[in-house]
Amino acid sequence: MENLDVARTLEELADLLEIQGANPFRIRAYRNAVNTVESLSRPLRDMVDAGEDLTELPAVGKEIAGHITELLTKGNLTRLDEVAAEFPRTLVELMRLDGVGPKKARKLFTELDVRTVDDLQAALEAGRVEALEGFGEKSAQKILHAIEEHRRHVGRFLLDDVEQLLAGVRAHMESAPGVKRLEVAGSLRRRKETIGDVDLLAECEGDGTDVVAHFVAFPGAARVEAAGGTKGNIVLPSGLSIDLRVIPHRSFGAALQYFSGSKEHNVAVRTHAVRQGLRVNEWGVFRVPDGVDPGTLGKEDGERLAGEDEAGVYAALGMAWVPPELRENRGEVEAALSGGLPRLVDVEDIRGDLQMHSTWSDGKVSVEEMALACRERGYEYMAITDHSQAMAMVQGLTPERARAQWQEIEDVRRSVEGIAILRSAEVDILKDGGLDLPDDILEGLDVVVVSVHSFMDQDKKTMTDRVLEAIRHPEVDVLAHPTGRLLNRREAFELDVEAVLEAAAELDVALELNANPNRLDLSDVHVHRAKELGVKVVVSTDAHSPRGLDYMRFGVDQARRGWLEARDVLNTMSLAELRTWLARRSA
Repeated sequence: MENLDVARTLEELADLLEIQGANPFRIRAYRNAVNTVESLSRPLRDMVDAGEDLTELPAVGKEIAGHITELLTKGNLTRLDEVAAEFPRTLVELMRLDGVGPKKARKLFTELDVRTVDDLQAALEAGRVEALEGFGEKSAQKILHAIEEHRRHVGRFLLDDVEQLLAGVRAHMESAPGVKRLEVAGSLRRRKETIGDVDLLAECEGDGTDVVAHFVAFPGAARVEAAGGTKGNIVLPSGLSIDLRVIPHRSFGAALQYFSGSKEHNVAVRTHAVRQGLRVNEWGVFRVPDGVDPGTLGKEDGERLAGEDEAGVYAALGMAWVPPELRENRGEVEAALSGGLPRLVDVEDIRGDLQMHSTWSDGKVSVEEMALACRERGYEYMAITDHSQAMAMVQGLTPERARAQWQEIEDVRRSVEGIAILRSAEVDILKDGGLDLPDDILEGLDVVVVSVHSFMDQDKKTMTDRVLEAIRHPEVDVLAHPTGRLLNRREAFELDVEAVLEAAAELDVALELNANPNRLDLSDVHVHRAKELGVKVVVSTDAHSPRGLDYMRFGVDQARRGWLEARDVLNTMSLAELRTWLARRSA
């Protein structure tokens, strides 16, 4: 098991205990342990194998340490089995539906014997749920909608999760006898925001039989779905499916191009090839002999022009190499033919991070600790953007506390040299479009970031008018996580993004691309539209701890999918350039 598998199992136990009505302090202990496991940089299995004392980890007591050890050594958890004997594990899926929760999941099970999402849908359609105390017709309709959204995301994994789940498989395969090269292909290589399955390509000595056998013998696999001479498929306990294909050296570049996709990109590439009298497949690029029907040719018939490396495949077609993030048939083929591909932004171009939180609201560490972590990453500047007072549940900043935080920032500026610490706040956009802090506080901030955290069920016109009213405020610099979505959990709220982008272009307000892999808000399509309109994009992590700063690379991936160059991204500016931009309205 990977750390993520352990964390998910402990979280599932906590969820079932909550449905059971167990002691809330015990439930909180499990959830705190989940946070610890998710933040670890070392594999727990290595710690257990080395005989290390897991109770030395934060929030991991003797009982939970025993659970972790049992999971890693036996592959199951007795305590989870005991609770699941009373409340089925499938109820956890129910409680994650919007409008259900642990108490309602228990009620649905005990009174209607609802155990699965399918059971719940049947009960809703039969009118049995709305008759239950605490539900009603409106609640039932909300849950039906939540089920529709849930089904859209079943089998999709976040980028961050896939990387963690894949880590053990990659290590296993990189140590396989005879493997000379191992590459990730598919949607993971294209850095799509959610992943259905993983494609691995291996180049090896010999015919590949031993490599496939090594792959399907991965000890962390839940089951083996296929094992042939050059192909294998395993499924991890999380449900993530992984395909392996063994590719000969002469065709590795062509296979990498083909299996990276997307399907639409490959169709466009093949169509161009046909016009040139060529054909391209996973085996290479071949010239079709005059007068020969390509459909009658074998997989490697014809004069081979390329195949060993991916750049050569594109070059044989008269194209520049296309970065994987662009391969969605959104104009990249034409750009590769005309020399018009962008020089995509890279992580090394980022000069600072303009959204993060400290213990002044819901962050985990102090302003100073965040400053030191940002300096360690080589940033020129950073912005502390703790929540405003409307977020009372996380002790959002009142005007008085905002001023007190400014004093602390001044102190940290003196003690932490080599990085500029900007005064900022993530200011709530209120229901009517007003801002959650008075103008005198906004005027005292270096960067004003605004966002929606409440009343997300407003209709499209109302929400759009609300956001437009907010960004028209003369102190606003950045609109954060503009659509409010949480991938696989919460759909974007109703918003006319085009109208907001057009207004942002006119007002010279930047839009945030929130790099947290749970959000990646804006979408790649909206990012591309922002570029077309000349709207500056800020790639920010929304970090709540130093570890969260590492999310920057996911935001840059999304920026690249949206065709952004360094000049399109606000926080690739130098500190002097950024200060000039921030003073744009007073100039």
